[in-house]
Amino acid sequence: MNSTLYSGWDLMDRRMLLAAGTGLATLLATAGAQAQPQGSAPGGGNVIFFHPDGFGVNHWGATRMVTVGPDGRLNWDRLPHTAVYLGHMRDALTGTSHGGATTHAYGVRVQADSFGQDGATPIAALSGFQGSIAQEAMARGKAVGLVNSGATYEPGTAAFVASTARRNSLEEITRLVAESGVAVQLAGGERWYLPQGVAGRFGPGARTDGRNLVEELRGRGYTMVFTREELAAVPAGTQRLWGIFAHEHTFHDMTEEAQRERNLPHFVATAPSVAEMSRAALAILSAAPGGFLLVAEEEGTDNFGNNNNAPGSILAGQRADEAIGLFAEFVSANPNTLMLTTADSDAGGMQVIGPNRGQQLIREGQPLPERDRNGAPADGQTGTGTTAWLSAPDRNGVRHPFAIVWSTLTDVSGGILVRGVGRNAEQISRAGTMDNVDVYRIMHRTLFGGAIN
Repeated sequence: MNSTLYSGWDLMDRRMLLAAGTGLATLLATAGAQAQPQGSAPGGGNVIFFHPDGFGVNHWGATRMVTVGPDGRLNWDRLPHTAVYLGHMRDALTGTSHGGATTHAYGVRVQADSFGQDGATPIAALSGFQGSIAQEAMARGKAVGLVNSGATYEPGTAAFVASTARRNSLEEITRLVAESGVAVQLAGGERWYLPQGVAGRFGPGARTDGRNLVEELRGRGYTMVFTREELAAVPAGTQRLWGIFAHEHTFHDMTEEAQRERNLPHFVATAPSVAEMSRAALAILSAAPGGFLLVAEEEGTDNFGNNNNAPGSILAGQRADEAIGLFAEFVSANPNTLMLTTADSDAGGMQVIGPNRGQQLIREGQPLPERDRNGAPADGQTGTGTTAWLSAPDRNGVRHPFAIVWSTLTDVSGGILVRGVGRNAEQISRAGTMDNVDVYRIMHRTLFGGAIN
C-alpha cells in the first residue's frame, strides 16, 4: 500500500500493512445437491468464520476511501455474496460482543450478557449437540483453530470453546480456552496464562490459582510462540500451535491523544497481524484429514471504534481486509471451504462527512473543527480537530478531504453485512437478510452436511 496515505501514523504500523432467519433456514433446508461443489460429499467441508468486530458498512466505507479511493474496491468489497445482518439479542436490540459470539457459536439467541451460555444458564446448540459448533467439530474429528488480535479471553473466539456466567472472568476464560483441545490458538493475553509473581515475555502474570498455563500447554505438546518471527519459524508439519503475542491485546486501544502522550503505536510491533496469524493457522488446519473450522477475529476494529480512534479503526480495518484477501485466496484453491464474515454490532457509530453547504471547514491540509454542529467529535488523521483526512485518488486522480465523526463510545445497531465466498455461500445472497442464528446454520451445514430447521 502507498504509505503516503497514512501521514501522521507511526512508521511501524505502516510497514505492518503488507435473509431473515426463517428465510435462510428454509433455503438451507431445501437446497439440494446443486449447492455442493462438483464431486464433493454432502458433508465434510471446511469453514472459515472471520469476525471484524464492530465494523459496519460505514467503517468499511472509510477504510475504502483511505486505502483505494472512492472508486477502488477492497477485498471485502469483492466477496460475491451479501446479505443484511440482523443481530438483535433475546433481550436487546443491539448485539454485544459476548452475546453475539455465543449466538454465532450455538445458533441460539441469548441474552445480551451471555458468554457461551444464556446468561447463567447452560445451553445446547441448535443442532442438539451439548456444546458449541467448535466443540461439535472436534467431537466429529475436525481440527479447530482460533485466531484473535485481542487477548485469548475475547468472546469473538473464546465463546466458541468457553462458557461462563460472567464476561469479566478473564482468568477462568483463559483456562477454559487452554483446556479446550483446539489445534491452533493465536492471540494475546499472556497476563492470564501465568501465576502472580511469575514474569512472562511481556509482563507479570495475574493468575490467582497458581497454575502456569504456558508450561501446561507445552506439556500437552503445543509448539509455543511469542513473536512474529517465532511464528514465521514454526516448522512444517507442526500439528499443535499456541501463540501468545502480548500482555493483553496486540493493540493499544485508547484514544489517539492517549497514544501520543504515551508514545504508543496502534499495534504491538512484535506481534503478527491477524492475516499473519491466520496464514499460520491455515497451514496447520488444512492438513487435517477430517477438515477444519477456523474462527478468526480482528478485535481492534471494535476497540478502536469504541475509543473513537479513527486512525486506529481504519488501520485495523485494513489489517482485517488483508486477512479477507488471504481467506479468499485459500477458498479459490480449496473450493470445499466456506468463508463467511460479519460483525455483530457497529462500534462508535462512525460516519464520514465531506465538504458541503454545512461543512465548509473540511479542506485539504487544514485542521478540522473539533466538533460538528451537533457536538459530535470530528476526527482528522491524528485525532480530534486535526488535519482533514484525504482519500486515495478517485478515477480522475482527485483526492477528497473528509472528516470522521462519532455518535457514541459504545456499540450501536448500525449497518452490518454478512458476506461470503465458497461452498454454500450462495445461500447468503438468496436470503437477502440473514439472522445472527443463521450464521451457525450455514456453518453447520457446510461442516457436516444436512440442514437444521
